[in-house]
Amino acid sequence: MNKIKLLFFYVAIMLCGIQSVIAQCSICTKTASQLGEGPAHSLNVGILYLMFMPLTIMAYIGFKWWKKEKQIMKEGNN
Repeated sequence: MNKIKLLFFYVAIMLCGIQSVIAQCSICTKTASQLGEGPAHSLNVGILYLMFMPLTIMAYIGFKWWKKEKQIMKEGNN
């Protein structure tokens, strides 16, 4: 149950912050400024969408690694 709450919290934080984040490199910013307001916003959302999955996978692997290390340390102290 605690894992579900943590996952929900993580997703909620990511969705709340998605509007205020500017995830464009200098080349993308220059291209977006030439396209106009609507396409620039869509480009920014697309960049954030593509960024979300690799970061989620890295967070999952890091969490599993941390949990396993914590368990190994606990067993080593006993």
